[in-house]
Amino acid sequence: MTLSLFDQFSSPSYLGIPLILIALSLPWVLFPAPSTRWLNNRTIYPTGWFIARFTNQLFLPLNVGGHKWAPLLASLMIFLLTLNMLGLMPYTFTPTTQLSLNMGLAVPLWLATVIIGMRNQPTHALGHFLPEGTPTPLIPVLIIIETISLFIRPLALGVRLTANLTAGHLLIHLISSAAFVLMPMMPTVALLTAILLLMLTLLEVAVAMIQAYVFILLLSLYLQENV
Repeated sequence: MTLSLFDQFSSPSYLGIPLILIALSLPWVLFPAPSTRWLNNRTIYPTGWFIARFTNQLFLPLNVGGHKWAPLLASLMIFLLTLNMLGLMPYTFTPTTQLSLNMGLAVPLWLATVIIGMRNQPTHALGHFLPEGTPTPLIPVLIIIETISLFIRPLALGVRLTANLTAGHLLIHLISSAAFVLMPMMPTVALLTAILLLMLTLLEVAVAMIQAYVFILLLSLYLQENV
């Protein structure tokens, strides 16, 4: 039973070809390319409006130097959001339930923010390890704690996204299995379970959007500290 529950999170393959590559390329296929016309059509306009609003809200507290990251973070937001939403469809695979993929996104971006801080303002970046006015006996302890908290950041980014999506998929799988088993024996209970499944699915849609936003928001906060 435990093996069948977690089989849905294993990367599928067909003829030796990992299908995760197709899943990763789907977001770029689904979204239309920008038009060269003066007036956009009904498909491109909502996408452009969403990207503009999201970028404006995300980079509002950052100075001009951090605005260079706008195309990267906006693209990553749409990429994660599309992957999370496609993973809720039947007979699909969610790449963002793989910790290796999430860590592969989190570690380089976090490391880039740290390197930018060390290069542009090393005094300010190193000042985070030792707050002003710290008592002398606590200096070694605080430096160790701040160093650990700094290196935990990419791990928290990847694990948070993986754990939330994995837990939601497991709950949907368990409740749908319960509704299917209870249907011939207790139809009323099965109907209530199906209603609960519908509500949980709506909740997972919200979680898929929120987790993509939180991933990008935390990266922007790390960038804000170092720019």
